[in-house]
Amino acid sequence: MAIEIEHKFLLANDDWRKHVSHSVKYRQGYLSSQPTSSIRVRISNDHAWLNIKTATIGTHRHEYEYEIPMKDANEILTYLCKKPLIEKTRHFVTNEGHVWEIDEFEGDNQGLIVAEIELATTGFSFAKPLWLGLEVTDDLRYYNNNLAIHPYSEWSEKTS
Repeated sequence: MAIEIEHKFLLANDDWRKHVSHSVKYRQGYLSSQPTSSIRVRISNDHAWLNIKTATIGTHRHEYEYEIPMKDANEILTYLCKKPLIEKTRHFVTNEGHVWEIDEFEGDNQGLIVAEIELATTGFSFAKPLWLGLEVTDDLRYYNNNLAIHPYSEWSEKTS
């Protein structure tokens, strides 16, 4: 069983952009989003994955991921996934030995930018770069499965 330990943050400014090592585009959709779990399909470049996660809010979640054929992934995104799909560019920034994944959303979630850090263990300390803003790990709205149901463009109140 794989366990994901991550923290989510908003950004205080754009200073992170000058430290991006590389970026990857993602397109993903949700087959199921239940109180206990979510099942999604994700495409990036020439690879596709089926991902199953517990819907636990906070820093710990069980996660399973399996590569699937690209043709199947495209059909699942087109015919089976809830709309809107999640479209984003993930930027990778290394800061003091940790890799930050900064998701810049497009489409119905355009304008939202969220930084995530995955940790090896609970309670592992990490430096918070000056470009980091408010932590939103415990805010359901910022999870991709919720953004597919309630896109950022529809939020009446946006945290900054």
